[in-house]
Amino acid sequence: MKSSRSRSRSKSSRNRNSGGGGGNVVNRVFDSSGPEGKVRGTPQQIIDKYNQLARDAQLSGDRVATENFQQHAEHYLRMLSEAQREIDARREEQERQNRERQAERDRERAARQEQDSQNVDPSTAPQPDVVADGDSDSGLVETPESQPKPKSTRSSSSRSRKPKPKPATDDAAGSEPAADSGSAPEAAE
Repeated sequence: MKSSRSRSRSKSSRNRNSGGGGGNVVNRVFDSSGPEGKVRGTPQQIIDKYNQLARDAQLSGDRVATENFQQHAEHYLRMLSEAQREIDARREEQERQNRERQAERDRERAARQEQDSQNVDPSTAPQPDVVADGDSDSGLVETPESQPKPKSTRSSSSRSRKPKPKPATDDAAGSEPAADSGSAPEAAE
């Protein structure tokens, strides 16, 4: 069972939060205590109700009641216009911040594109001209790969793996035929 004290506390905190400037006044429901009792609704609904009551009072010839209802309507009209000004100011501020953020993103994107255009892939970048071998003041370091290769003293026949035919000697001529001399393996050089 809830105590009445806790209920009254929550009710007073609700009233405290709803009072005052900020918040969404446009859609908030108000209880207005006018000359003919309470009028409940959003500010626009209350304005419409008081304007209708002012027209009715004017038709009945009651100038005091007409003025009273118009003053009540004007109070809520001022509240509504002030809330609308605050909403518009917030919206303009938000739009300004969005434009600034977008401009910053555009600047960052342009800077990245500029940096990307400067950091070209070396394989696609234009290559420098090749320096001639005789140019010694080019600043390039001589490497073994860049020097001309010496000519080999071996002949192309010495590179093959075929064994050389044995020269015929007098001793070997009598015992073996000269044609078979190529079949015997020779020691490698």
